[in-house]
Amino acid sequence: MIEKGDVFEKGGVNISEVHGELPDAIKNHFNVEEGWFWAGGLSLVIHPVNPMVPTVHANFRYFELYEDKEMTRRTDAWFGGGADLTPYYLFDEDATHFHQVFKTACDQHGEELYPRFKKQCDEYFFNSHRGEARGIGGLFFDYLREDDQRSIADWSSFTKDAGNAFLDAYLPIVKRRMDEPYNPAQRYWQEIRRGRYVEFNLIHDRGTLFGLKTNGRIESIFMSLPPRVRWDYDFSPKIGSDEAKLIEVLKHPIDWV
Repeated sequence: MIEKGDVFEKGGVNISEVHGELPDAIKNHFNVEEGWFWAGGLSLVIHPVNPMVPTVHANFRYFELYEDKEMTRRTDAWFGGGADLTPYYLFDEDATHFHQVFKTACDQHGEELYPRFKKQCDEYFFNSHRGEARGIGGLFFDYLREDDQRSIADWSSFTKDAGNAFLDAYLPIVKRRMDEPYNPAQRYWQEIRRGRYVEFNLIHDRGTLFGLKTNGRIESIFMSLPPRVRWDYDFSPKIGSDEAKLIEVLKHPIDWV
């Protein structure tokens, strides 16, 4: 964890490993009467101080499903994960850079992967109750199983390359924006938008819900939540402002690359 830093107001990296009998809710999800699982993952969230620097999230995970308590008879296995960017003020070059780095990582494993996982990211990180995306997307993939085209080892290699692309995708944006000036009104807007981030994580996010249903460590599960948030009643940015521009962009997916 990092808190109250000069650049990052709050951030954390979690390495998780959970295993045991499937909770009833997840049995119903997988349509099985009984089952045991092992899941491991790495996840991170960074909330910057400067509202010109975007919040970022990344997660990479692996899941195994077993039919016996001793977990010797594996019935399924898959990889999942991705990374997405949540700006408070939109800089097109930052969005393009973030997407281009992950597209390059995907293209090493097949040029069809980036469009597929970019689309899934746009669809997943969407606050349906608000009619707007959480941010400008990135990658999201799940249930990457062995099939006729790729082995589980192939998906493991892809997931590692996607994870290794993270620093190249995010750090240049931080360095470019971290010293830009900002005023109290822009900081206020950042806290309003952080409220939307919280709404997504507590209402829609599968990882948060999975952690709660499997008796995960609460502090780790809620590590992703920002430290300062606002929910002003019926808050709307001024027409034509940079804040309003962001909202318009979040209503419809954009091809940044």
